[in-house]
Amino acid sequence: MATFAVSGATLGVARPASAGGGLLRSGSERRGGVDLPSLLLRKKDSSRAVLSRAASPGKVLVPDGESDDLAATPAQPEELQIPEDIEEQTAEVNMTGGTAEKLQYSEPTQGIVETITDGVTKGVKELVVGEKPRVVPKPGDGQKIYEIDPTLKDFRSHLDYRYSEYKRIRAAIDQHEGGLEAFSRGYEKLGFTRSAEGITYREWAPGAHSAALVGDFNNWNPNADTMTRDDYGVWEIFLPNNADGSPAIPHGSRVKIRMDTPSGVKDSISAWIKFSVQAPGEIPFNGIYYDPPEEEKYVFQHPQPKRPESLRIYESHIGMSSPEPKINSYANFRDGVLPRIKRLGYNAVQIMAIQEHSYYASFGYHVTNFFAPSSRFGTPEDLKSLIDRAHELGLLVLMDIVHSHSSNNTLDGLNGFDGTDTHYFHGGPRGHHWMWDSRLFNYGSWEVLRFLLSNARWWLEEYKFDGFRFDGVTSMMYTHHGLQMTFTGNYGEYFGFATDVDAVVYLMLVNDLIHGLYPDAVSIGEDVSGMPTFCIPVPDGGVGFDYRLHMAVADKWIELLKQSDESWKMGDIVHTLTNRRWLEKCVTYAESHDQALVGDKTIAFWLMDKDMYDFMALDRPSTPRIDRGIALHKMIRLVTMGLGGEGYLNFMGNEFGHPEWIDFPRGPQTLPTGKVLPGNNNSYDKCRRRFDLGDADFLRYRGMQEFDQAMQHLEEKYGFMTSEHQYVSRKHEEDKVIIFERGDLVFVFNFHWSNSFFDYRVGCSKPGKYKVALDSDDALFGGFSRLDHDVDYFTTEHPHDNRPRSFLVYTPSRTAVVYALTE
Repeated sequence: MATFAVSGATLGVARPASAGGGLLRSGSERRGGVDLPSLLLRKKDSSRAVLSRAASPGKVLVPDGESDDLAATPAQPEELQIPEDIEEQTAEVNMTGGTAEKLQYSEPTQGIVETITDGVTKGVKELVVGEKPRVVPKPGDGQKIYEIDPTLKDFRSHLDYRYSEYKRIRAAIDQHEGGLEAFSRGYEKLGFTRSAEGITYREWAPGAHSAALVGDFNNWNPNADTMTRDDYGVWEIFLPNNADGSPAIPHGSRVKIRMDTPSGVKDSISAWIKFSVQAPGEIPFNGIYYDPPEEEKYVFQHPQPKRPESLRIYESHIGMSSPEPKINSYANFRDGVLPRIKRLGYNAVQIMAIQEHSYYASFGYHVTNFFAPSSRFGTPEDLKSLIDRAHELGLLVLMDIVHSHSSNNTLDGLNGFDGTDTHYFHGGPRGHHWMWDSRLFNYGSWEVLRFLLSNARWWLEEYKFDGFRFDGVTSMMYTHHGLQMTFTGNYGEYFGFATDVDAVVYLMLVNDLIHGLYPDAVSIGEDVSGMPTFCIPVPDGGVGFDYRLHMAVADKWIELLKQSDESWKMGDIVHTLTNRRWLEKCVTYAESHDQALVGDKTIAFWLMDKDMYDFMALDRPSTPRIDRGIALHKMIRLVTMGLGGEGYLNFMGNEFGHPEWIDFPRGPQTLPTGKVLPGNNNSYDKCRRRFDLGDADFLRYRGMQEFDQAMQHLEEKYGFMTSEHQYVSRKHEEDKVIIFERGDLVFVFNFHWSNSFFDYRVGCSKPGKYKVALDSDDALFGGFSRLDHDVDYFTTEHPHDNRPRSFLVYTPSRTAVVYALTE
């Protein structure tokens, strides 16, 4: 098995996941293996490996606050500049069977919104014989949002303007690029592409004065392979095959583009590079020409699962997914973590830090190479194997995608790519995120739209991801980026001058693309502002996401955990969990990776603190803090899942109350002020997940993990998160009791720290016999077994809490019990 060293970790090539796993085209046991150090270091090696390439197969919940009477109309950008002399052209290509087909394509437009005068590719739409072409449906009228929420009519001028911009850009893409389907395949023309005759490399860099392709293949000679520029700022070079038919650039070798730019001569990694690595002893990453032989290409074997009614997402990070202090690999995650996720009862895995990022401690959010999967964890083929195995297990695989900003790096990122400040980004302060220290995309640029839309398409098409969680959407939608801004729910905060209409239109376009070409794909947006119409379909006038990440819930729990639970208000908890817009679905969570980072605390740590170090073993007495912590940990998660939304998310390890925090390896850092922040000696000790703690039957972590598993399987059985029937019948502040119905289940939470209630009347809507379906006080879950699960609970025609019927229960202190209608 070939291995290679990346960022100090030695990673092995993926092996077949199982007998039913993916196949190698030749039946070989070897796939995805490249000895990268030797390839990276042999600059003078001119050998050529013969590579082959297969042909493509044939109630509105309105937040508090009153709306302004006047709807602010955003500042209108310049009109889209479309050249009038664009000529349609045709190209002859050979198709299956030797017949000739004509492919229609158009020259690019000259710009969008801000008169961008640089076009790029000809939007070629491949026609595959016998394959039904995929198309994105035409725009609707965008008016249904006013039926769903009539108060939006007060802001019709803004919303109609937003939709008209979307339709105008859609029309321009349809007219001049052949539609979104063709426009989103920029990776087939830009970057490195391979044909039977050789390799073509194209790069959009209008600011460059000259350009050359350099790499191991030509001994980094800038005079060997100079590039030519077209009228749109696209540099191009064609490298014919060698005499023996092998490609001019060997697979796995380093490549860069050397440009003479307004800021000097620089070497850059292609914006469209498919793989990049950090060589041992070096800081910047290197672009890799990635085109493995057919026998090393992974072939997907398992169909993608259908989208479930309710999402139960296991948020994860490949690198820190090992119990050992090291960077884990795609292969180890595939073989060790995916079965765990399936066993725990989740139906989707959301993976962070997939896009290449040179700074590991950025958690993957400072992306440098948007089309390249992170090489720290293995090869692209390894990632494909992981995704295929997840599909075999029936798990959706969601990617945490970053289109909200880009790394500030100039050596291996997009910043200053062509020597200018305004290439992919806004110029000046608007193009810099002062808190994140990163660059901000210009969503009004035609080529930025091509780049980002193609990027989303690439991950869905090439790697078979089942959807995305879009990071930092609030930052995208407002020019203030949500910083130092408190959203009160006043609609003027959403539809005014601070709204970045270009960015919102991009989000509408990418959701159009995702749902048009991949109907089962999932689109989740991370938005803390509560933007109305966020999860309404684009044809109806919405932004088009399937789900909003309900971030306010986790913030509320942190706020409450800083207080004694004796002061918690039941009505406040219920309000936070249910304060979401009608017809706009939410993914809720009690905590995510944010709360697990160093400087913050997980729920378990807030509750149990240092007692977790000494009193989690079952062979020694517990403490009141531990008993309270375990009880509330379970209750918080269940009430969040029960009331908070139509989807649920958990960050890996938090299901069993993972101790301590996440601290990425780091050295000392000197701030601009001269202050030195100490590092952690580049240690991986707290950058891992101790799954062994949750599995250990002699530790109390095991009970919390068992409860989380039972909670997921309860939802799988009853589907309560997506049930149309939801009714909160009791929020009793003195008793500290919350009771609600969801589907055929009745949830009873007793948050009181000492009072247990006998013959407590519980209202319900449906008559019959109820049984205990889940009990947080079960001994299996680290509880005290104060309930008899064999008891039957029969309803009587006794109205209670505005419910037509009721039954009597015993509700112990600090417990959550779910009763299911059985007859």
